[in-house]
Amino acid sequence: MRGPVVADTADTTYHHGNLRAALLERAAAVLAESGPDGLSLRALARDLGVSHAAPSRHFRDRRALLDALAADGFTELNRRLSEAAGAPGDTESRLTGAARAYVRFAVERPALLGLMFAAKTEQDPTSCLRELGHESLRLAAALVEQGQREGLVRPGDPHRLAQVAFSTVHGLATLALGSLLDDTPLDEALDLAVDVLLHGLRAPAASV
Repeated sequence: MRGPVVADTADTTYHHGNLRAALLERAAAVLAESGPDGLSLRALARDLGVSHAAPSRHFRDRRALLDALAADGFTELNRRLSEAAGAPGDTESRLTGAARAYVRFAVERPALLGLMFAAKTEQDPTSCLRELGHESLRLAAALVEQGQREGLVRPGDPHRLAQVAFSTVHGLATLALGSLLDDTPLDEALDLAVDVLLHGLRAPAASV
């Protein structure tokens, strides 16, 4: 007598939409542990106790899963940056908060950040990833533009100034992840980087 198909039965424990969320949650954990090479739809199905075909209802292939993970990563990063940009305080404190938010995200979720940038630079990235990937820069540019209106930030294209600011913060995060800050604590390095960055962005003093 043929026994019950446990995996198929397990599929029914996931209501509509729950399996996708469970797959992404487990995939994020595997990504942090093993990197993208450790991810496969079949292995995720086994981990969750569902049939090997179940993930295909939500992700047509492994690339679609990776793109969804990257999209979730950008969404979370943009949420943190948006909160920092909208926090109480002056423009300089909000710029500082945004820089800290980016570095914290990078240090907390390095594998995800690497996947996000890899997915964004694929030959044919999805329009969703392009949009999400540029939202972070738009948030920074909006802060720069606000500082210009207040006379705190030097004149210039806000988008280009934001690109330079972003590269400074991303570079610091990369050094931290590569254990290249030596004995300098990350918070101390970040304070100095932000101070140098804000000094460079600051509008020149009016001549008397």
